[in-house]
Amino acid sequence: MRKDFGTKPWFYPLPVLIIGTYDEDGKADAMNAAWGGLYESNMVELCLSAGHKTTKNILAKRAFTVSFADAAHVEACDYVGIVSANDTPDKMEKSGFTTEKSKFVDAPIICELPMALECKLVKQTEDGNIIGEIVNVNADESILDADGKIDASRLRAIAFDPVRSEYLVLGEKVGNAFHDGNKLK
Repeated sequence: MRKDFGTKPWFYPLPVLIIGTYDEDGKADAMNAAWGGLYESNMVELCLSAGHKTTKNILAKRAFTVSFADAAHVEACDYVGIVSANDTPDKMEKSGFTTEKSKFVDAPIICELPMALECKLVKQTEDGNIIGEIVNVNADESILDADGKIDASRLRAIAFDPVRSEYLVLGEKVGNAFHDGNKLK
């Protein structure tokens, strides 16, 4: 038997994305955003409201980074989502996050988060969503396997559970994409 819940914003998994930007003075900021994902093979789309400092920063600098929140930094990742830089200008310092400038775009890389997409703004849609082109993906060596590829079990990215307001760790292998379904042919 199934249960109906009506219309809800419940989508699994919702990645926990930490969006890094610089403001007009070059001060780093970050926010937690769960509503975002791939738009095309080389683009991301973020659903951010106009009132966010991050949105203003992206429009001004035309660049941003998308880091994947991980299990090791849940507290800091949650903090940058519940506190606004509009009200708490020292939120980065309070979060404990440190940054370095991206080599590819005018946006900060969060040093503690081991994987980031470096993006340049392509456009803001009529709905206000941010579309960005991925110009580089970088990863700390600590999450790479012996072949130099990103290992999801080492990344330990987290997802947001919108039903229970919980963070869940990702990374357990359960199959092989583009392969296991062949058994049913």
